[in-house]
Amino acid sequence: MTAFVDTNVLVRHLTGDPPEHAARATRYLASADELLLPDLIFAEVAYVLESFYEVPRAEVARALRAILAFPAVRVLDEPLLLRAVEIYDAHRIDFADAYLVACAEATGVGVVASFDRSLDRLGTIRRDEPR
Repeated sequence: MTAFVDTNVLVRHLTGDPPEHAARATRYLASADELLLPDLIFAEVAYVLESFYEVPRAEVARALRAILAFPAVRVLDEPLLLRAVEIYDAHRIDFADAYLVACAEATGVGVVASFDRSLDRLGTIRRDEPR
């Protein structure tokens, strides 16, 4: 069966919280034929792990890479998501900003309109601050 997978299934599997849901999520993930994972849900996993569970950035990045390596998981653009994880892991920016930078790089646009000065540190894109 093919199904879209929600954030809570992935988070339960990764955190083991609560144990009953975690076991069910893990069984489901292991037996699934094809799980479609939208980018928004992938980003929400990062947000929930970091903000609610206070998982350190490096561990969040490892968890995100593990999700992408799951045999049944299908995403639209795996190289883009892997690049976003790489940026997130290497810099002190949130996953949404890392994804935005990865998109700017991948499309060749190379410019991000933002008030967020932390993007200036990356060096791979140019930040254009609205005036």
